[in-house]
Amino acid sequence: MAETNWYVVHTYSGYENAVKDDIEATIKSRDLENKIKEVLVPVENITTVKVGKESRKAKPKPTKLYPGYVFINMEMTDDTWYIIRNIRGVTGFVGPGSKPVPLSEEEIAQMLKEPNDLVEADIEVGDWVRIIAGSWEDKEGEVIEVNLEERLVTINIDSMTREMPVEISFADINKI
Repeated sequence: MAETNWYVVHTYSGYENAVKDDIEATIKSRDLENKIKEVLVPVENITTVKVGKESRKAKPKPTKLYPGYVFINMEMTDDTWYIIRNIRGVTGFVGPGSKPVPLSEEEIAQMLKEPNDLVEADIEVGDWVRIIAGSWEDKEGEVIEVNLEERLVTINIDSMTREMPVEISFADINKI
């Protein structure tokens, strides 16, 4: 069996999964399992937390790491090049001109390493918020720290002529 390498195929934006599915169907229908080993659309899970809502219920959303690209571990022959190149949604292989260039072991290891699950929030340091629940209800303050893992913010509020930092849940504040 000949050596396989990782190649990158450029696709129309938003067609990555359709291209992956079409390549996998073609592999089965043309008995190419020995020439095309793996097809990947790398994703990471991003949870976007909204302030003023129960943030513990936020669901992770798979997000493509490399939009517009599909990774293929395959033996490059004229036949496999032609088959992949003519899959609907594929615009070409990554490489100079029409010559596909395989990724090095280091490049593929870096690009396909296990992604972390990320948490994003629609709030950042410097935003002004109003507390909508708890003992500090109706107080306003500036966000001085955001803790995404605990889904808490620390805000400075005025209390008896001086600023005081208070830690509040994302669910108990609204952006002003």
